[in-house]
Amino acid sequence: MRFLDGLDSDLKQSLLAQLRNLWTHSSTAIEGNVLTLSDVAFVIEEGLTVSGKPLKDHEEVIGHARGIEFIYELLKPERAITTEDLFSLHKIIQTEKIADIYHPVGDWKSEPNGTYAVTPEGKQVFINYAKPDDVPPLMETCLNQLNAQLSTATTEKEVLDAYVGLHVSFVRIHPFCDGNGRVARLIANLPVLKAGFPPITIPQTKRKEYIEYLAHYELAVGQIDATQSLLPQEERLAAFHDFIQECWQASLYLVAAAHEEQEKRKA
Repeated sequence: MRFLDGLDSDLKQSLLAQLRNLWTHSSTAIEGNVLTLSDVAFVIEEGLTVSGKPLKDHEEVIGHARGIEFIYELLKPERAITTEDLFSLHKIIQTEKIADIYHPVGDWKSEPNGTYAVTPEGKQVFINYAKPDDVPPLMETCLNQLNAQLSTATTEKEVLDAYVGLHVSFVRIHPFCDGNGRVARLIANLPVLKAGFPPITIPQTKRKEYIEYLAHYELAVGQIDATQSLLPQEERLAAFHDFIQECWQASLYLVAAAHEEQEKRKA
């Protein structure tokens, strides 16, 4: 990955660990995980639990960290990302693996899913994600888009556009019974990493804004189906695009700090 170029081995490993911890903490905290960034680093690096914190939260952190490793592995072979890759990723991050035909792990959802949201006018409404029967064709389109962008998105603007498009498309489909947010924030980073940039992370402190951007777009364009474009009215994503660019600064800062340390070694 290009953002590691020019760094000594120890600085590379340190930077990758910092990015992994930041990415894992931010993505799981958005979903309600109570472990702090310091806790996350301790759990991953020491393999121990933090007293008084839920076991489920520890397992989520370990699962997400392994998910990041899998994402890096997907960058190595020159091949297309497949449905089976997504199923494998889902299995890795899902820590509750109780057999349930209505809540499958490593397979598309079998029941409808949705969430409540509040409109800009303050009205509570229900958002329906894609129907189960529409998921396979919609995800085929989404994967085609992802694979195309792995080879065509090279500039900072292009990878930012790719991240936003993939992220929103995946969330609109919500193909799994659970874990959709974490998977979306992982796979949307594939074009970013492939082009040599560090991952985009979304801090827990911006959770409300993040959820509102996604919900307001969905409310504006309506429930997705297999006959529809993944991203109708793309102009409505301009504010979310700016929001994601702002969030990206956290990992870009870590990269800059590592290279500054490298320059100090040359002095």
